[in-house]
Amino acid sequence: MILAAGRGKRMRPLTDHTPKPLLPVAGKPLIVWHIERLAAAGIRDLVINHSHLGQQIEGALGDGSAWGVSIRYSVEGEGHALNTGGGILRALPLLGESPFLVLNGDVWCDADMRGLTLPMGALAYLLMVDNPMHHPEGDFHLAGG
Repeated sequence: MILAAGRGKRMRPLTDHTPKPLLPVAGKPLIVWHIERLAAAGIRDLVINHSHLGQQIEGALGDGSAWGVSIRYSVEGEGHALNTGGGILRALPLLGESPFLVLNGDVWCDADMRGLTLPMGALAYLLMVDNPMHHPEGDFHLAGG
C-alpha cells in the first residue's frame, strides 16, 4: 500500500495544484520511483489511497500496467484524508488477508524492498530512516531509540 492522501502543506504552493506524490524528483514523480522499486522487488499488486487532488494520481498512474503492476485505489475523498491508520483501515478490503507493505508515497526511501519478510509470529516490521537535516525532529520517532 502506498499512502498518498496527504495535503502536503509544507510543500505549498507546489501542492496547491499537484498532489505531493506527483511532484517530480530527478525527472519523474516521486510515487513512480516507489512503484518502480516495488515492481523490481516482485511486488505487483498495489493499493494507493488518495484524497487531495486524488483524480490526478489516478490519471497519472492509471491501472499500473505501464510499470508491470496492478493498481487499485482507496478513495478517501477530497478534503477527507483519514490519516495513516484510518487510510490503512479503509483500504483493508483491498489489501486482503496476507501481510502487506505500507509505504509513504511522499517520502524518499531507497531501502531495498527485496527480501523484506515479516518475522514469524510478528504483527509488524517497521523500517525507519534517519530524519533529514532540514527536519531533524521528523514526523515519527521511536522513544528510547
